Amino acid sequence: MNIEKTMRSLEKRGYKAKFFSSSDSAVNYLLDNIKNTTVGIGGSVTANTLGLHQLLSAENSVYSHHLIPGNETIAKANSAEVYITSANAISEDGEILNIDGRGNRLAAQVFGDKKLYIVAGVNKICPDFMSALERARNIAGPLNCERLNLNTPCRADGKCHDCHSADRICNALIVHWAPMRGMDTEVILINEELGY
Repeated sequence: MNIEKTMRSLEKRGYKAKFFSSSDSAVNYLLDNIKNTTVGIGGSVTANTLGLHQLLSAENSVYSHHLIPGNETIAKANSAEVYITSANAISEDGEILNIDGRGNRLAAQVFGDKKLYIVAGVNKICPDFMSALERARNIAGPLNCERLNLNTPCRADGKCHDCHSADRICNALIVHWAPMRGMDTEVILINEELGY
């Protein structure tokens, strides 16, 4: 993986991109910059691993449906002034990919006058778009199905079958080629393996 190229590509596409050598320094940056506001957190193993819900709750109203399930939490998260998510994959050319089953996480990333943070470990970096798509479908998808105890073929053998399971979580894909209009979007890359 080429971290320097990825950072340059993200900046060229118009993202604010920051690189941190450790998760502690990235978390401290987020805590310093997110205060006295509403924060939505999308389904993200990375955000959970970093403890962002608990840490940000000290000075903010935080909504995460993984900790407080329900449609009301999802609605509040999506309309929050700040939204935090991760990425299933990021290409070295600066394309950011996310797949979702319900769509709430995708919707929050592409619509709204808000601050968007995409927080990811360097394990999400892929050489190009096709390898990023491969990662999203054949690494992130199966691992998330395993984590959520879903009945999908990919959970059994670790590869996408483009299945028709009722438990399928890869129902929609978004690719960020540039920040959405009206969204101040920042990509936080951490020099650690985080999430799926």
